[in-house]
Amino acid sequence: MIFDKLGSSLKKSIRKIAGKSKIDEEDVEELSKNIQRALIKSDVEVRLVKSLTDRIKSRSLDEEPAKGASTREHVVNIVYEELVNIIGDGSSVPIKSQNILLLGLQGSGKTTTAAKMANYFENKGLKAGLICGDTDRPGAYDQLKTLSEEVRCGFYGEKNSENSVDTVKRGLDELDDVDVRIVDTAGRHSLESDLIEEMKQIEKVVNADRKLLVIDAAVGKGIKKQAQTFEKSVGIDGVVITKLDGTAKGGGALTAASKADTEISFVGTGEKIDEFEEFDPESFVSRLLGMGDLQKLVQRAEERLDGDEVDVESMMQGKITLKDVYQQLESINKLGPLNQIMSMLPFGGVDLPDDAMDVTKDRMKKYRIIMDSMTEEELQNPEIINSSRVRRISEGSGTSREEVNELLKYYKMMKKMFKEMRGRRTPMNQIMKKFR
Repeated sequence: MIFDKLGSSLKKSIRKIAGKSKIDEEDVEELSKNIQRALIKSDVEVRLVKSLTDRIKSRSLDEEPAKGASTREHVVNIVYEELVNIIGDGSSVPIKSQNILLLGLQGSGKTTTAAKMANYFENKGLKAGLICGDTDRPGAYDQLKTLSEEVRCGFYGEKNSENSVDTVKRGLDELDDVDVRIVDTAGRHSLESDLIEEMKQIEKVVNADRKLLVIDAAVGKGIKKQAQTFEKSVGIDGVVITKLDGTAKGGGALTAASKADTEISFVGTGEKIDEFEEFDPESFVSRLLGMGDLQKLVQRAEERLDGDEVDVESMMQGKITLKDVYQQLESINKLGPLNQIMSMLPFGGVDLPDDAMDVTKDRMKKYRIIMDSMTEEELQNPEIINSSRVRRISEGSGTSREEVNELLKYYKMMKKMFKEMRGRRTPMNQIMKKFR
């Protein structure tokens, strides 16, 4: 999950006041200190943290809860609103035909980001194309070409070119039939005058609708300086923060970008090609606090799922078979990494083992082989599968007992999850219709 440690800390802090009919100054003070510790550990600027928690304390004690809201809901809403406020607005990139120019320092992750962005637009129904404008880094051409094949989008590059401006110009002509043309440029060690001039020439050729600065989240609060420097030199329309999942400085990166006279357009949330999303502060904070993001999940389901034949009503009653589980896992794979999907669901009590988060195509293939070695009765009623049946199934499928038990663990997990969902009035029903 994005910001797993920060999110866990914030949820623990809020959970401590749950169940109280009334909170006093001591409770609010403890909550504020816990939030301060969590944010400072995530590299958020101390003064910003102090200002945030002062507002949380003041509002929690002075404001009356909305009609029908509990004290916990009232305080959670205040924390939510104040966190959204310090992160700032997002800078959305419209879903339309356009040219996008990616800029940034060396090592920021531009090439991978270019491919992720192409995948993002492809999932939105637009035809995307990648142009390799990096003629400096050895391997840039091969890397972007390989990634374009993974995304199955257009590609143009010249392996031995020494003139990035001419290469980009020819690439734009070659990919004239695509909707979104994304230009990957060479990373800069620093903004020296010759590099600035090259960027200006490329920008003139591209006539970019969007100039996006790609920055590694590991630089934390240093994002502010980078964004201001690029804005002054060539102008930028938004920021893409990469590797947000793997650094303790993510909080500093997010808050610094919002204070740098620019806004965040996208965030990279993992290494996989689909671990990338448009940045919505409200959605982000909602997931951070364990409130989920069902609206985004519904949107993703509408984009990526074409409808599998599954008896959803029976599953909501807990009547779920192994065949159902397999089809659900196939659908989840289309939606994205499982840890990302689970972060969008406000289940709270459903915990997944770490190894359950990586449902790869190879695993799915192995599960199918395991299921082919089961009887129809076992597929319809997995509860009857005991240790002797596990041994028979593993021997028949050429897999280990651990792998058979892993599939059975998924079955139990999903059965529990659907029971958790039963009776809840949420947009999840919209998602489940896509599984029919």
